[in-house]
Amino acid sequence: MGLEMRERCEKCQKRVEDDQEAYICSYECTFCKDCTDEMNATCPNCSGELVRRPRRVRATR
Repeated sequence: MGLEMRERCEKCQKRVEDDQEAYICSYECTFCKDCTDEMNATCPNCSGELVRRPRRVRATR
């Protein structure tokens, strides 16, 4: 089962593309880098650690 790659930061609503830097907790809450830094890498929903989300590279054809 893959990660749910959410498209927006849950705090500021900034768009975060699949290939952009974003951070998630174990529940896949998603935040941009600026909000993650502001929250000291702690999820406001579950108090879990926010870690860098893996990037998905779009296939080129």
